[in-house]
Amino acid sequence: MKTRPKKRADLGTPIDGFFKKQARPLRDVLVELRKIIESVVPDAESSIKWGNPFFTLNGKMMVALSGHRAHVNLILAGPPSAFSDPHRRLTGEGKGGRHLKLTSLSELPRNEVRGWVKTAAKIARAK
Repeated sequence: MKTRPKKRADLGTPIDGFFKKQARPLRDVLVELRKIIESVVPDAESSIKWGNPFFTLNGKMMVALSGHRAHVNLILAGPPSAFSDPHRRLTGEGKGGRHLKLTSLSELPRNEVRGWVKTAAKIARAK
């Protein structure tokens, strides 16, 4: 008999606690990414899924953030070809999206992130 994995206790909870648990200086990067996402797409909904903040539109995945020991990721949902990346900052070629890996706030390409978040929102709204 197969057993189902336990449902995560934090599934669907508000995202504020995630940021409080992150160590500096990476917390600063995550907080800045959150500010950009919320300013570009103020109608996005957010909650914890798989231990990370996910931002959705009409229940459709738009972007997510993940914190690791030495870096953070901005995860962009949508076909990889949808995200213009002339400076080759994004990684991942899977059909589900691209990733931006950052290790410090000084690396954050704010204008590009705004554009990528707008693109991810457009894709989510079209689903």
